[in-house]
Amino acid sequence: MDIPLVSIVIPCRNESRFIGKCLDSILANDYPKDKLDILVIDGMSEDATKSALKTYMEKFSFIRVFDNHRKIVPSAMNIGIRHALGRIIIRMDAHNIYNSDYISKSVRYLKEYDVDNVGGIWITLPGADTVIARSIALALTHPFGAGNAYYRLGVKKPELVDTVPFGCYKKEVFDRIGLFDEDLIRNQDDEFNARLIANGGKILLAPDIISFYHARDSLRKIAKMFFQYGYFKPLAAKKIGKIFTLRQLVPPAFMLSLITFGALSFVHIFFFYVFLSIFLIHLICNIFFSASIATKKGIVYLIVLPFVFLAIHLSYGWGYLKGIMDFILLKKHRANRLKDMSLSR
Repeated sequence: MDIPLVSIVIPCRNESRFIGKCLDSILANDYPKDKLDILVIDGMSEDATKSALKTYMEKFSFIRVFDNHRKIVPSAMNIGIRHALGRIIIRMDAHNIYNSDYISKSVRYLKEYDVDNVGGIWITLPGADTVIARSIALALTHPFGAGNAYYRLGVKKPELVDTVPFGCYKKEVFDRIGLFDEDLIRNQDDEFNARLIANGGKILLAPDIISFYHARDSLRKIAKMFFQYGYFKPLAAKKIGKIFTLRQLVPPAFMLSLITFGALSFVHIFFFYVFLSIFLIHLICNIFFSASIATKKGIVYLIVLPFVFLAIHLSYGWGYLKGIMDFILLKKHRANRLKDMSLSR
């Protein structure tokens, strides 16, 4: 039986809290150790990440560490792909813990379904043992916070989809369509997978390939993360020549309407009532969905969840509008004025 060598690429920066758990879960996988090539691409970590990685490198010869001076995910992925030894490449996240059959099932589905990329279900865990952290985890697994992202909400059987988190790729894919776009500090997976499909590739989401993701643990961090998601979405859409989904336009439309009618309310009282109506509609929906979660998980979440949902929607919406200004109107990415943006942790 031909068991392919698998290269696992892990972008990493300041992950001393999670990198050990991540690597332990990978090492506990049922895939043969002599068929693993683990590459951790460190974005010049300033915490104890490097010392933790040194311990693993000394113990396991198939774990290699490379520096990523740009400190962003797409450059980390490209460094890893260039140094990968395997004919299959799996992107893994340092914030995740992986089921013991994650690698073997990813490789099996890649072959059985004859696809170019396989991904699994993302079960969201709190980033800390606090009400706010647990509320963030709940919001990220609810359609009001996650939209129709199937890898967050779950599917019943393997399905062809537009994108998956991380991904198990045939290495030949990168020879065929190129590497990750380093303009996209966020949303690089979406753009790459859209490019893959445009070139005849297929992407499979499998419900029994499971990883556990530790979400951000504060409103500030989750707001920063969703601002970045929103900010780079217009650039990703511009690069592939289409909007990914209509649902991505809802938060910026909400934000734009608040800004527009809020400003016009100084001109005439009618616009203030329009502004107030839009805000109240969102508030009613917010409280309704928060209450539906709180009735199952605990009444305390009714106090916190509305702020979490509001932070997600406003930060994503504002980021999207700023992305339109910077990338569509000012074309910063063409004028070499695009600066690297540190990821939230």
